Amino acid sequence: MTHSSVEIPPLKRIVSIDALRGFTMLWIIGGSQFIRSIQKVWPNAVTDELAKQMTHSGWSGFYFYDLVAPLFLFLVGVLIPFVVLRRLESGVSKKALYSRIIKRTLVLYILGLAMYGLLRFDWPEMRWSSILGRIGICYFFASLLVINTNWRIQAYITVAILLGHWAVLEFVPVPGYGPGVHTPEASIASWIDQQLIPGRLGIDGIYDRQGVLSTFTSIAITLLGVLAGHWMKSKRSVNQKTYGLVVAGVVLVITGWLWGQILFLSRNIYTSSTVLYSAGWCFLLMALFYWIIDVKGYKKWSFFLVVIGMNAITIWVGQRFIDFKFTSNAIFQGVSQYLGDVQPVFLAFCIILVKWYFLYFLYKHKIFLKA
Repeated sequence: MTHSSVEIPPLKRIVSIDALRGFTMLWIIGGSQFIRSIQKVWPNAVTDELAKQMTHSGWSGFYFYDLVAPLFLFLVGVLIPFVVLRRLESGVSKKALYSRIIKRTLVLYILGLAMYGLLRFDWPEMRWSSILGRIGICYFFASLLVINTNWRIQAYITVAILLGHWAVLEFVPVPGYGPGVHTPEASIASWIDQQLIPGRLGIDGIYDRQGVLSTFTSIAITLLGVLAGHWMKSKRSVNQKTYGLVVAGVVLVITGWLWGQILFLSRNIYTSSTVLYSAGWCFLLMALFYWIIDVKGYKKWSFFLVVIGMNAITIWVGQRFIDFKFTSNAIFQGVSQYLGDVQPVFLAFCIILVKWYFLYFLYKHKIFLKA
C-alpha cells in the first residue's frame, strides 16, 4: 500500500507543543537581544543576571540560552510518536515512511548548509555541520527507532548513548594529551572533529558545537523527547500525564546536576550530564505548558507563541536571508528617535514584532514550511 493511497486522519494538535516551540524560537528571533537591551538601559543586579542568561556559556557551565537548542530537539522528539505512529496505524507502509523521513532529513541538512555559505562555493571555509543539519540527523534516527522498536528499547538506547559518550570522554586517549583531559584543545571530542569534519570548524578550528560526538548525545535528548511523546500519547488521564512529566523533569534535573559535579556541564560538546540536566528542564517546561494550555484550557495567551512555533524552521532560516532589521528601522526609526534612552529597547521589540507579523501573514494563509 503506498503513501498516496492511504487516507491519514488529521493530527489533533497539542497546542502546548506548538506554543513551547514558539517559546523556544522567541529567544532566537530577538527575545534574547530584547532582554540584553533592557540591561543596557537599566543596569542592576537583576537585569545583569537576566542578560547573562541570554548568552551562551563558555566551554563549561549552563545558562538559560543554552537550553534553546536542546528544547527544540526535545520537541522534535515529542512529536515523532504522534506523527509516525499515526501514519503506521493508518496503514502507511514503512517504505513510504522511510522515504518521507529521508527527504525531510535532506531538506534540513541542505538548509543548514545554505545558512553557512553553501552557495559561496568556498569549500575550505565551508561549515559542514549546522544546527539544522543536526536536527535532521536526530529526527532521522529517532524516527527510525520509533518505527522499528518499542519505547523500552528506545530508553535502553538512550542510556547506552549517554554512558558511551561519558566513557569515550573519560577513557579514550587523545594523542599528545592522554585520556580524560577536559579542555578544548585536549578533549577527545575536539580531536575527533578535527579528524572527521571537513572545511571550517565552528570554534577557532578546535572543535564544532555541532560536532561528531555531541551529535550522539543530541540524538539522546531527542529520544528523551520521544519518550515524553509516548507518555503524552498514552491513554492515561491528563493529570497523570502532567504529574509524570513533572516527576521525570525533577529527577533528570537533579541527576544531571549531580553528574555535572563529576562530568562538567557543557553545551559545547554536549556532555551526558548536560543532556540529563537540560532534558529535565524540557520535561518541566512541557509539563507547565501542557497543564496550562491543554489541561486547563487557557489557550488565548499562547497564540503569539503558536504563530512562531508553527513556522519555526521558516523564521530560523528566513532571518538569515531577510533583513528584518532594515524593515523594522524603516517603519519605526522615526518614532524611536523621540524615546531617548529607551530607544534600544523599543527597536529590539520592534524587530520581534516585524518577524512575528511576517509569520502571522504565513499563518493566516496557511503557509507552513514542514521541513
